[in-house]
Amino acid sequence: MAAPPPLRPAARVPPEQFHLPVDRMREGYYSDKYFVRTREVLVACGRDPRVTMQVFQKQQACLGGVDEAIAILKTCLTDGYAWRDLDVRALHDGDFVEPRETVMFITGPYRAFAHLETLYLGVLARRTRVATNTRRVVEAAWPKPVLFFPARFDHWLVQTGDGYAAHIAGAIGVSTDAQASWWGSSGIGTVPHALIAAFDGDTVAATRAFADAMRPDVQVISLVDFENDCVGTSLAVARALGARLAGVRLDTSEAMVDRSIWPLMGAFDPRGVNTQLVRNVRTALDVEGFTHVQITVSGGFDPEKITRFEREGVPVDSYGVGSSLFSGRYDFTADIVEVDVRPVSKAGRGYRANPRLEPVD
Repeated sequence: MAAPPPLRPAARVPPEQFHLPVDRMREGYYSDKYFVRTREVLVACGRDPRVTMQVFQKQQACLGGVDEAIAILKTCLTDGYAWRDLDVRALHDGDFVEPRETVMFITGPYRAFAHLETLYLGVLARRTRVATNTRRVVEAAWPKPVLFFPARFDHWLVQTGDGYAAHIAGAIGVSTDAQASWWGSSGIGTVPHALIAAFDGDTVAATRAFADAMRPDVQVISLVDFENDCVGTSLAVARALGARLAGVRLDTSEAMVDRSIWPLMGAFDPRGVNTQLVRNVRTALDVEGFTHVQITVSGGFDPEKITRFEREGVPVDSYGVGSSLFSGRYDFTADIVEVDVRPVSKAGRGYRANPRLEPVD
């Protein structure tokens, strides 16, 4: 069964949702200097050609950052120009795109938006990378949910847009409130190693304290690898919390071999979160009647590892995925392909029509 397509909101995200530093963007503070100077030269020469800018990238991808790029164009044009001076046609966040497919045309007086190229290409590149990587793990895991857990691997300022890109691509949860803010939700999470350490390494005590402190609607999911004994710790927590325990999370380091694996070593890679470890935990929980306790796995998961787990029927209930969601390159390029309605472009970069593009109001 194939995963449902990425989300496609009925309306584009309004510009105010992005909290852009409009004045700084308009003045060119975040733009490559040669674009800022291009605008200065055009002003000095009295030239204001009406151009068509064509935007594309070179991979198969799940598109992200389109609404954010449009917001930049709507709010950060050179003083004296307005959105009505532009004619923009674009795809939508969540659309699948082919290599070199045109994702946006921007037509208008070049002086109005010359300084914005760095900005709109950057958000397209960043959000498309996150959306595409998330989409690949969502498709590999389907119908099991994917949790977006890479916040700690990059600067905090990228969280809002990254979380939205992951949401559009099909992740069912994100780990910070900032990541969930653009669609009005909040972050989710499990009992962390740090809380267990704060309770002197007692996972049961830490999980019980977590359950007591949280509202009843907050799921209690205990991290159970602190003592490198996922089976023993899972059972101890389940016995202590009973129905209040929603799940356990296996996050064994790739440098470790869990205690339950020691007698079984020899025929498979025993390190980290492996297929046998998940089966050991599931069997132990079921034998004692804790069939309601779900298993989340994390640590080194990417589309290939998830595909292998699913192919082998490993009893995972959800996947927490982190740093692999920031991998790869989805670099966008913008080229002028028309000047005053005449074909003008760099060699090899002519106008490429795309009937899928829609006018942007």
